[in-house]
Amino acid sequence: MEEFKKYAEKEGVKITDKMITDLETFLKELLEWNEKFNLTGITDPSDIWHKHFMDSLTVFKSIPECAIKIIDIGTGAGFPGLVIQILNPRLHVTLMDATGKKVEFLKHIIQKLELKNAVAIQNRAEILGHHLNYRESFDVALSRAVALLPTLLEYVMPFVKIGGIFIAQKKDGLEEIESSTEAINTLGGTLKEKIKINSEILPERQLLIIDKIKPTPKEFPRAEGLAKKRPL
Repeated sequence: MEEFKKYAEKEGVKITDKMITDLETFLKELLEWNEKFNLTGITDPSDIWHKHFMDSLTVFKSIPECAIKIIDIGTGAGFPGLVIQILNPRLHVTLMDATGKKVEFLKHIIQKLELKNAVAIQNRAEILGHHLNYRESFDVALSRAVALLPTLLEYVMPFVKIGGIFIAQKKDGLEEIESSTEAINTLGGTLKEKIKINSEILPERQLLIIDKIKPTPKEFPRAEGLAKKRPL
C-alpha cells in the first residue's frame, strides 16, 4: 500500500482515506472470491497492490479531465477500470468481460462499494462493438488484455468515439507498435503518444495513447476469433 501511495504522490494523484478503504475492501473480496473462482493468478496482497492497483494507477493520469464515459474491454477482475472508478467516482465506467463469474464478482463489488456510475456487463467485443448503444460512444477505452496490439486494436477501437482515445497498457518497446501501423490506420486511429512508466516495481511498461480521428469501418470488429487468427 505504501508504494501505491508514494507513486500516487509522485504522479500528483490525491489519494483519500476513502479510496484506500475501498481498495482494501476490493482486495479482501477479490481474495475471498478467488478461493472459489479463478479471478486472478496474483494472490499475495502486496503483489495485488503493486501489479493490479498500482498498474491501474499508471493509466489514471492519462485520462483527459474532460472525459466522462470510459469502457474497459476484457477487464477481468476489474483492472484497470474498477480501480479508476474508485479513484474518480464521477466517471461513468463500463466494465466488460466475456467470463460470467468475473462479471458476477464485479457486480458484487459495485454494489458493495456503492459505485453508482459503474456497470459490469458480460459480452464479447466482437458482438458489443456492433451495438449502437456502445459503438463509437466512449471518450476513453482501456484494455490491459494480453492480446497482441493489432488484435487488441480491432477489439477496442470500434468503441471509441471520434475525438476520443484508446489507452493500451503494453510492454516497453517498438516492435509491437511498428507491426500495428496498418491496424491503427485502418481502424480510424493515429498514434499520439508513448508514455514510459517510470517505476522500478513496474519495469518495462508503457502506455500507448491512440487518438480516434475517423470512423471505424462497419465490418470491424470481425466475427469471433478472426482478429486473433488474421490480425490486420
